[in-house]
Amino acid sequence: MVEKLKEEYKVDVEWRPYYLRPDTPPEGMPLPDYILNARNSGSEDRLKQMANMHGLEFVSVERIINTRLAHEATEYARQHGKVNEFHRVVFRKVYGEGVDISKWDVLRAAAEEVGLDGADMQQVVESGTYTAEVAAQVENAQQIGVTGVPTYVINDRYAVVGAQPYEVFKRALTQIMDKKI
Repeated sequence: MVEKLKEEYKVDVEWRPYYLRPDTPPEGMPLPDYILNARNSGSEDRLKQMANMHGLEFVSVERIINTRLAHEATEYARQHGKVNEFHRVVFRKVYGEGVDISKWDVLRAAAEEVGLDGADMQQVVESGTYTAEVAAQVENAQQIGVTGVPTYVINDRYAVVGAQPYEVFKRALTQIMDKKI
């Protein structure tokens, strides 16, 4: 969907990190009861339908995953010109395959799938090269009022929150363009 928006509206998309649960330990944690209850009441049905409309699989996650390493690995991919490709593979691994992106074998495989050196990525990330940058980006997201993921910030002023259908983005972009803001 993002690729379609970029093509149709000539917009730039930058993926930036945000932690829904910054207290998540490195090994992850069980899903809270309220999420399990919502899942059992059909809250993920719309996500599955949206994924299927785009020819994608959707697998429910079984634990809250600590995404710190994945965010820092994404910065590595950005520095090597592969951020969109890497981001797409990491999303597929989580939501299409149900694997844990806090594990280096998963992140290295994602890197190699897009033509990056997985071992180098791990070494650079483990050295702390991107820790401060990711922390600053997360802090910026908090300062501008981000409280959920995904959040799409348009022109630094407008936000579309959540996994929304393409039509929602199209309508928002059309309204913004009509106001010439």
